[in-house]
This record gives sequence, structure tokens and C-alpha cells, in this order.
Amino acid sequence: MAGIVVVFDFDRTLIDGDSDSWVVAEMGLTQLFNELRSTFPWNKLMDRMMEELHLQGKSSVDIKECLKRIPMHLGVIAAIKSAHASGCDLRIISDANQFFIETILECHGLLGSFSQIVTNPSIVDGDGRLRIFPYHDVGSPSHGCNLCPSNLCKGVVIDQIRASVSANGRKIYIYLGDGRNDFCPTLRLVEGDHVMPRKDYALSKRIYSNRMLIKADIHEWSDGEELGKILLHLIHRISTEEINCSDLSQLNSSDHI
Repeated sequence: MAGIVVVFDFDRTLIDGDSDSWVVAEMGLTQLFNELRSTFPWNKLMDRMMEELHLQGKSSVDIKECLKRIPMHLGVIAAIKSAHASGCDLRIISDANQFFIETILECHGLLGSFSQIVTNPSIVDGDGRLRIFPYHDVGSPSHGCNLCPSNLCKGVVIDQIRASVSANGRKIYIYLGDGRNDFCPTLRLVEGDHVMPRKDYALSKRIYSNRMLIKADIHEWSDGEELGKILLHLIHRISTEEINCSDLSQLNSSDHI
């Protein structure tokens, strides 16, 4: 029987808003952020914002407390727990960062539901400052993808996941996202896979502008409640189809005995 691998984007998918923007606004960094926005790539800009918080005497604990106030839809929380309990392999690929994502998931009791979180790494250094780094080493050759930012190609990561789990049999992928950088991994999906773009967001628009390039089945969602319902319905449908196929195969085998 095929396993189900569910891959989530994080910002505006698992949570309704954007974790970076939340911290910038809630911790009083909006003016500085806007002043520097055109001078830094986003990943480096967020590292600079963390430096500013450190200079202001704010600690990583203060940042955690801010992140814990980010709301997560109850339908999303329930769907993650149910999908994990049913045996799905849940993963995250996000252009946020490790500290933000893990803090939010832990706050909602979801961190243990995910087998892998691929995102921009972060550390709290010896001075107590939160540092954020790019996922792809800036000193290494470019990932060569013109659809993704230089710090993270989600398509490359999907290929790595597929290679790492393929030895355990056929897998069906469900990919959920909203943004422009979710289009690249969507192109890596094959017939029988599923993509769940957020309706009227960048990913959905790019999919329908390039419909002939998409091999996966498309299931749009608008909010956390709809995301949860559609995801669990898909998981149930895939599982039921696999059970029916398995039963039919066994029946056919017994006919030849």
C-alpha cells in the first residue's frame, strides 16, 4: 500500500499570517524594516531585525513569547493531529526559520507530528542573539532555479524527500502552500499526487496560468477550516482507494489458486 507524504508550507498555510511580519510588527520594528527593505534580501533582513532586538535588550525568550501569540486555526491543528495519527508522514518546507516554526508548533503541541522541517536554520549565539541563516550555503554554487529565492529552493528539497523515502515503496504526495516559491515544488509532483493551493494567492494564480504544466490534482482552500476538511477528506479517499485496490488484488490472486 502506498504511504501518504503531506508537505506543508508554513506562513499563510499552517498559520494564517506571516511569522516574520508578525514579529516585526509586534516588536516595534516596522519603521526600521521598511527603511532597510530595499537594501537586504529577506533572509538577511530578518537576521538584521534579530540583531536590532538584541541591541534593544530583547532576548530569545521575548521573541518566543511574541511568537506564541500567533493564532493557529483549530481546524488546522485538528487536521495535523488526525493526519499524524493515521500514519501520514508530515513535513514542512518553509522560507521562515527554524526558531519561529518550532516555537509556534511546540506552543500548539504539534512539533512531534512532523518528521522533518526544512527551513532557514537559526541559532541563539553565545551573546544571546538569535541568528538566522540561509538554508542553501551562499558560498556554494547556486541551486540553479529561477523560480525560487537563492536561500531556498523548495523543488530541490521535494526531490531530496522523494529520493530519501522511495526505498520504502510508492508514496502519494499532498503539497499545501500559498506563495510564489511553492510553484517550483508543485511542478515536481506527478500524476496521482495532489496540490492544495490557497485560493486567490500567488501559488493558485501561477498554477492556473500554467495549468498544462501541472500533473497533480488541484484542490483549492480559502481558510484554515477548509484546509483541514479538504486535507482529511483527501487522506481518507486515498486510503480507501488503496484498501479497495489491495482487496481486489488479493481477490484476483485467490481466483488463480
